[in-house]
Amino acid sequence: MIKTLFNVSRVLICAVLVVQLTGCGTIMYPERKGQKSGKIDAGIAVLDGVGLLFFLIPGIIAFAVDFNNGTIYLPGTSRSSLDLKTIKQISFDARHTDKAGVEKIIKEQTGHAVKLDQSDMRITQLKSTDDMMAQFAQTLSEVQDDRIVFVR
Repeated sequence: MIKTLFNVSRVLICAVLVVQLTGCGTIMYPERKGQKSGKIDAGIAVLDGVGLLFFLIPGIIAFAVDFNNGTIYLPGTSRSSLDLKTIKQISFDARHTDKAGVEKIIKEQTGHAVKLDQSDMRITQLKSTDDMMAQFAQTLSEVQDDRIVFVR
């Protein structure tokens, strides 16, 4: 009886350690992987902290895994370093400019060649600077490439 109880407790402790090593946020919210910053999810931080309280090394590893994967951050709270003062506004007559003309303007003004007819290209009409900032926040959380062009 005591030997069985001892074996069960060993298996239970191993299971707890394995779960703790993977990080709570990584297990509970795998869709959050890849976030770079934002507000920390208090629930995940507390669960990782419990790992620190009971098992020091696995708790540290859980925090490291969650921070590395970005799963400790709440979705949609990423802070951007985008400054409105660094954005260059280019005006042109959209009614008399086709896609090739817009591609040429972007190439001349930014030095980056773009093709607006690519399958992964998304073109959005913006009405204000606030719309632009909201679109940046949404788009930057979805893509890994840092070459994003907004034409106004």
